[in-house]
Amino acid sequence: MKSMMTSLLLAALAAAALPASAETVVIVSQKNPATRMFSEQAAQFFLGKSTMFTPVDQAEGSAIRAEFYHKVADKDAAQVKAIWSKIEFTGKGTPPKEYHSDAEVRKAVAADPKAIGYISKAAVDDTVKVILTLP
Repeated sequence: MKSMMTSLLLAALAAAALPASAETVVIVSQKNPATRMFSEQAAQFFLGKSTMFTPVDQAEGSAIRAEFYHKVADKDAAQVKAIWSKIEFTGKGTPPKEYHSDAEVRKAVAADPKAIGYISKAAVDDTVKVILTLP
């Protein structure tokens, strides 16, 4: 019994020591009429399957980008790159423009009513609206 309590205590301490992952949100301009979206829908825009929105991406290699694609499409960076390479090669589209920070993504999305992007929840301000919060 004592060893089980010790194990539980150690597990709780280890979990508390891990850094908390920041919540990622999908955003659109305040001028965009969209109010809600499902993860599957967001994946369509960011993987070139729909042109209803213009996706705005975070920088390649960034942690938020890796987490975003994992959560909405269950894809890693190499898989996403392969998808966009095929789309480009066939002339059916170009990959989303990349920005290097939440602030840059937020600014680009706020300026374009057709844009859609993702940022950390903490970076949201009144220039954009959240249409999806990723768990």
